[in-house]
Amino acid sequence: MAISNSLLPEFDNEMKNTRKTLERVPDEKFAWKPHDKSFAMGALATHLANLPSWGSLTLGSDSFDVAPEGKPVKTPELNSTKEVLEKFDENAAATRAAIVAASDDELFKPWTLQSNGNALMTMPKIAVLRNFVMNHMIHHRAQLGVYLRLNDIPVPSIYGPSADESAF
Repeated sequence: MAISNSLLPEFDNEMKNTRKTLERVPDEKFAWKPHDKSFAMGALATHLANLPSWGSLTLGSDSFDVAPEGKPVKTPELNSTKEVLEKFDENAAATRAAIVAASDDELFKPWTLQSNGNALMTMPKIAVLRNFVMNHMIHHRAQLGVYLRLNDIPVPSIYGPSADESAF
């Protein structure tokens, strides 16, 4: 079995659970944040919508510079749950297709994250997919779940029941 085939069930499940969480974000709460140092709910949802794009980016290149010429790369600003879900679906589909197409050799090629031309880290592409795409997404999805709870918005079941849903 190709390694990519073993990644797909996990990827599909995490994308399903993330989409289920993003669907709960109300447009009228996009500006809400729990603390001055925290993401606004809409910014956090936007970040989650963009995270899957790192998978197709990683599999389609050997490096990425987050601040070429010292200027941070800008991600699209999304202003509604509809826009967030459209961007998330687009990015998740592109990454899924890239995973399906990836050979075992490609998954073990090194990939480098850079800032202004300086290497920040290098690791195999498969590790980037697990750590900087899926695990990163799980981390922020959990944050979004707390945001939902603090606003009395039902939290979806993810790996088991939530206080609001018994089935998953």
